[in-house]
Parts: sequence; structure tokens; C-alpha cells
Amino acid sequence: MTTIDVADDELKARHRTMWGKGDYPRMVETWLLPVGQRLAAAVDISPGTRVLDVAAGTGNASVPAAQRGARVTASDLTPELLAAGQRRPEAQGLDIEWVEADAEHLPFGDGSYDVVMSAIGAMFAPHHQVAADELVRVCRQGGTIALLSWTPEGMIGDLFRTLKPFAPAPPPGAQPPPLWGSEEHLQGLLGERVELTTVTRDVLEVTAFPRAHDVAAHFTAYYGPTIAARANAEKDGREHQLDEALDVLCDRWNRGTADAARFEVEYLLAVGTKR
Repeated sequence: MTTIDVADDELKARHRTMWGKGDYPRMVETWLLPVGQRLAAAVDISPGTRVLDVAAGTGNASVPAAQRGARVTASDLTPELLAAGQRRPEAQGLDIEWVEADAEHLPFGDGSYDVVMSAIGAMFAPHHQVAADELVRVCRQGGTIALLSWTPEGMIGDLFRTLKPFAPAPPPGAQPPPLWGSEEHLQGLLGERVELTTVTRDVLEVTAFPRAHDVAAHFTAYYGPTIAARANAEKDGREHQLDEALDVLCDRWNRGTADAARFEVEYLLAVGTKR
């Protein structure tokens, strides 16, 4: 193996560990379920449609696609998320294939799927162009590519800016995940290979938390990137600074009241046809 291969393996191992920490399935059940449902609803899926959900996590978009009769493959880098995801569709009698796979090195043939989609998943692959190239490669000509990503200007984009001073330095070539939620950046990744027919911004309204600081505690306890940043901050005694910064972040984005928090989390929904 080359030095680049070893570095990439180490990077992906860190990503796998990060997403395996906390309790991402709990986050999905608490407030993220509508994200996958909205992505699946934006795509023409009918019985027999071959669907690949990239960086599927617990299958948030895979399940509603399978409920429409699609033949779904859910792929993700983190086996713990796949294991958690399997339990829900099995209970519903849905047939989903679960495959451990790196979004930057998908183990599927060229043009294997009618629909290639990702709900706030592929955006976390560190090398954006490599991941985008893989999404396009495994989609058949005339097939659909559908992506839902947090925007740089929205609350999650602000979260990553808040975490950055406390997190470990990113590896060379890695790009911030919320860039996928920029229309210009996404078009640059896909180029002329995909004709985007839908590019819209919307918000996920979150009302699951009584107080704004409950959201900060939620991210700190269950969200892998926040857990990793806090562990790094603890090395030089800055964890309390991060805690305060997260509280300020949540106060800034609270559109409700002190005792009834409400957040509007912006995302970009993009659907296109592979030329």
C-alpha cells in the first residue's frame, strides 16, 4: 500500500469510530426522521426501482424508498449504524440490502442503480469531488441523483463553524461537510454530467426540545462530530469553552421561547438526471 492509501485508511477508520460514538439512531428518532422522508418523496420511486442510499446511516431515506416497493441497497461506512438501521425495516417486513461501504470507494458497478440518493450522508465524505464522482458513476444514464444536505448558512453549518476551533485539524484535502448545501459548490461537483431539475432550500422545523440548551446537550451526548470535538478540547482544558459556545449557538438559532424552543434547520434539496 502507498502512503496515500494508508493515510486514507486511517482517516476512514477515524470517521467510522466518530460516527459509532454517541447515539446517532436516537437523534434520528428524536428529530431527523422527516429528512429521509422528504428526500424519498422528492424522487420518482416505484415498485422495482433500483435505489442506492449512500452514507445511509440507519436507513432514514432507505426505509421510505423500500415502502414504495423499491429494491434498496443501504450503504454506510459505520457498521454500528447499519446494525441499528436493520432492526426497523425488519420489523416492518421490508427487504433492504445493508452493505458496509465507503462513499468515496463504492463497491458497485458502473450504472448499477436507477436512483442514487443520500440524505445528510455523502456530505460527510471528506473528499467531496471523489464522493460526487462515485455517486455519478454508479447511477445509470437517465437515472436520478438526489441529495439532501445541510447548508453552510443554516444552523448545522453554524454548528460546524463553532466546533472547528475545538476539533482536531482536518487532514489535507478534506472539505467542510455543509459545502454540499451550497448550490454553486454542488453544481461544481456534478458538472455537466447531471442536469439538476430541482434545487430548493427549505427548513426542518425542530420542536422536540423544551429549552434551547437542551439541544446543545443533545448534540454533546449523541452527535459524533461534537463528541470528537469535545474530546479534543478536553486535552487542553477547553471543554467548558466549547459547552458555552454550543449554548450560545442554540440561543442564537432558537425561534421559539425560553420554555418552548423551536429551530428551523435549513437544508438544500437537489434532484437531477444523469446525462
